[in-house]
Amino acid sequence: MRPVDLAREHGLSTQAVRNYEDAGVLPAAARTAAGYRCYTPLHARALRAFVALVRGHGHATATSVMRAVNRDAVDDALRIIDDSHCQLREDRRTVRAVEAVLGELAPVAAVSGEMFIGPLAARLGLRPATLRKWEAAGLVRPRRDRRTGYRVYDAHDVRDVMLIHQLRRGGHLLAQIAPLIVQVRSAGGVAPLESTLRGWHDRLSVRGRAMLAGAAELDAYLRERATTTPVSR
Repeated sequence: MRPVDLAREHGLSTQAVRNYEDAGVLPAAARTAAGYRCYTPLHARALRAFVALVRGHGHATATSVMRAVNRDAVDDALRIIDDSHCQLREDRRTVRAVEAVLGELAPVAAVSGEMFIGPLAARLGLRPATLRKWEAAGLVRPRRDRRTGYRVYDAHDVRDVMLIHQLRRGGHLLAQIAPLIVQVRSAGGVAPLESTLRGWHDRLSVRGRAMLAGAAELDAYLRERATTTPVSR
């Protein structure tokens, strides 16, 4: 088989196929007397496995998996896949945590302008040291006034502080609050976050199914590899 024969199935360029071989994603190909690469059904199976793994695990993880397999370190490849599945599980937990706490959040009053740490702490009945603790934990990120060096909280910072305050009063730990605050920032607020939760669920489901498909293709490649002697690098 020529590089173009492998490339055509996946809509890739022939150079991409060569690059994948050079990167260790594909096993080494035999060469003709003129130096042309000769690929086999084993290479086609390897490329199918890689493309399927990319859909579920991403390019970097899929590359690491295939490199490990092609150097006969299958246990390493399986550990990499295990880690990727663990990340998916953590992402699901984050979404469930977001859903669980959204119902506990009272509407956050809109704040215009900026606030210094003292007035903000006084408004919420907190000590400034508490706000500094939340900042140290990475939950809030106020800027510093260039002239005085004081912390300045803009409207988004105040929103985050008020959310954290509500969640802390509800008994949530800072470690539990952190993923929610990240998601609120990414969504642009609580209301947009609520409307995007279904999309997050759908993307996680698609990713999980893609991981299953990738596992099937990788298993097929491992079976074929076990009965085929790859070319030594």
